[in-house]
Parts: sequence; C-alpha cells; structure tokens
Amino acid sequence: MTSRSDVTAVKAALKTQAIETPSWAYGNSGTRFKVFAQPGVPRSPREKLDDAAKVHEFTGVAPTVALHIPWDRVDDYAALARYAGERGLRLGAVNSNTFQDDDYRLGSICHPDATVRRKAVGHLLECVDIMDATGSRDLKLWFADGTNYPGQDDLRGRQDRLAEGLVQVYDRLGDGQRMLLEYKFFEPAFYATDVPDWGTAYAHCLKLGEKARVVVDTGHHAPGTNIEFIVSTLLRERKLGGFDFNSRFYADDDLMVGAADPFQLFRIMYEVIRGGGLAPGTAFMLDQCHNIEAKIPAIIRSVMNVQEATAKALLVDGEALDAAQRSGDVLEANAVLMDAYNTDVRPLLGEVRTELGLDADPIAAYRRSGWQERIAAERVGGAQAGWGA
Repeated sequence: MTSRSDVTAVKAALKTQAIETPSWAYGNSGTRFKVFAQPGVPRSPREKLDDAAKVHEFTGVAPTVALHIPWDRVDDYAALARYAGERGLRLGAVNSNTFQDDDYRLGSICHPDATVRRKAVGHLLECVDIMDATGSRDLKLWFADGTNYPGQDDLRGRQDRLAEGLVQVYDRLGDGQRMLLEYKFFEPAFYATDVPDWGTAYAHCLKLGEKARVVVDTGHHAPGTNIEFIVSTLLRERKLGGFDFNSRFYADDDLMVGAADPFQLFRIMYEVIRGGGLAPGTAFMLDQCHNIEAKIPAIIRSVMNVQEATAKALLVDGEALDAAQRSGDVLEANAVLMDAYNTDVRPLLGEVRTELGLDADPIAAYRRSGWQERIAAERVGGAQAGWGA
C-alpha cells in the first residue's frame, strides 16, 4: 500500500521530469525505400520549434528541443534560441552529422585519409560553436564509421584516429559543456563498427575526462542485451550522460519508446531512479522516426510513455524490495517489482497534470486545439523538413 506521503513524493518527482524532443522527429521520415510526406510538416527549424512548443504545452515536461546539424542549420543561432525562448522552450543537445557526405564513405573521424578526418573534426567543432551561440549544454556524437570486410582497414588504427579526433573536440568544450558519445551495435558498418558498444564508448570517455559521458540509445543493442545493467553500471561510474529513447523489435527500428517492450522501459527507469539518474545530469531525449503515424500526437504519446514508466518505477517499495533481497526471497523480490509495474498510473499522472494546470489527457487536448488542422492549411508550399533537410 502506497502512503499519502509516498504519493506526494512521486508526484513531486514527476513534476520535475524533463524529456527532450528531437527536431528531426517533426519532419518527414521513412524506411530505406521511401520517405512518407504528411500535411503540415515543418519547413524550417522555427516551424519545428512551433510544433515542439505544442508538445510542451500539453505535456508540461518537454521544455527542450535537440538540434541536428546541418538539418537545422540557420544563419543566426542566437536568434533561433531567442525564438525558442519566446515559445517557452530551450535548445538542447546539438547533434552532429558525419554520415551523409560522400567523403564519409569509408568513415569520418576514423577515415584513413587525414584530409577527411580534418573535415569531420571541423564539423564537430562547428557544432561546439553552435552550442556557444544557443546556450546548449550537450554535444551528442554518433559515428557511422566502421568497415564492411575483414582486412578493409586497421581496426586498432581506427581506434587511434577516433581517440585523436575526440581529444581535439573535447579540448574545445567550454565550461558547463559536455560531450555525449553514442554507440551502435551495427549499421551501416556490418563487419566492425568503430563505436559498437557501451564498453568502447566508456573507454574513450574515461580517458577524455569528466566532460565526456556515454549516451544509451535503447534501440542500439544486440537481442537479449540487459540494457538496465548497462544503465546501472554507467550510473555507478558516473558516466551516464543521457538516453536516446525509442523502441525496437528487430534492430534500430526507431519506434515509439515503450512500444515493443514497456516492461524493459520500466526496468531501465527503475535503475535510473535507483542510481540517482533523475537528477539534471542525465539527459532524457526521444530519438524516433514517425513514418506512418501523425508526428505531434506520436511525440506526445512517447512523452507520456516515459512518464508512465517513470511513475511505476517511483512506486517500487524500496524497503520491501531491500528486505526481500537481503533475505534471499527471490519470488517476493520479483513480486515487489511486478506490483509497481502492474499499477495503473494513468490516474496519478492525470492528477499531476491537473495540478500543473494542464489537461489530464494531453492527446485529447491536442486534438481539440485545432493545431493539426491549422498547420495542414497554412504550411503549403516550400520544402518540407525531412532526412537531410
């Protein structure tokens, strides 16, 4: 039985939660075979921010928006930050792109040609300049670098190049800025990816220093990987920088967070809470592609999914769990977790939203707002944002 004081504490924690939405999720996306256009999709970074403001308006917990460079390149980043502020938002992580240029066919920061490596590092340094202009805290790095065939390149040499490039970028970071290094099991490199797992990312971050942290994309693991163990370990080592939340059935599906395995999301959030990861030092960002579903409602629903997993994790009876673990009562320990997971937290979250002055049902509130109909009517002509724009 959860006491009134416990519920009050859970509500307080939920009210302080912040979930970052990605600018690219508001644009058109698709599979390797087709990008599907939708009416009302933004045509500029400012229109992406307009949509993100609606997500924050109806959820109350999505105050920051991640940028992707060059997809969100503008002439005046300080002006873009002011535009975000006028809509109740802040600009969040700056995501680099070293995978969409012809020069990066054999890699970017790990490329065997020093000229290409300098180009890649130059782009990363440009991203830090953008952080300076926008007030962003985090530079998020994901590299498509790797090889497809044995003998294609020197595996150890590629790690040396990676380390050298990361040092150059790390040394450019200012006070209060961080580097978040992401890893991916495979794709587009299929023989050897240069940053394939959390251990490789952690090893580089450990050598770089305090400003370097690992980011966990929940879709970037081999089947059966215990992601919550990784989260627990990185938190224990104070090297977890943040998350890219999404969901997968097979590989890097980039589906809505919690869609395939909501129990896994709950387990991850329990370890986050257990390790103190709800503090501001951990960035919770969505990284999804809404290919066939309406984008803004899908992002709102994704925010709600993270909230629900967090609420359930906060409801775990820590004292009962600790007692069962210490006594070796395997079934009771599991039952304590399952009791929290099986709790319907939707009424609790409805109360939280009402206390924040929001509608208890964000999806219904968005549909009543008429925003979808408005942007479909007004955003006619021009080039819609999408992959590569």
